[in-house]
Amino acid sequence: MTDEKKIPERWKSSSNAVKAVQVAFDTGEEIASRIRLAACQAGISPSDQIRCIIGLPTSSKAKRPRLTVTLSDEDYSALAERYGLPEHDKLAIKKRVMEELAEFDDRE
Repeated sequence: MTDEKKIPERWKSSSNAVKAVQVAFDTGEEIASRIRLAACQAGISPSDQIRCIIGLPTSSKAKRPRLTVTLSDEDYSALAERYGLPEHDKLAIKKRVMEELAEFDDRE
């Protein structure tokens, strides 16, 4: 049995991505900042910006504009206190954070 036959059908379309290797470049803060800024202005990821710079194709898939942050239990406690919400109600805390992010956008 070949390796290709061992891969479940639903995973076969991702086989090229599985074979890809992430490469990191230590460019210095100034270059990294310029690349991130150019990517932000173009509405693409820094990874896609690097691919553009070096002449490689980028994915044509539209990406969700998503921001992430890691929140610890202590962070949730602090936010619950700040927003006057129950500490266990993480969904309400997340909703309030989203509202605050939208308010930030209105200030800019």
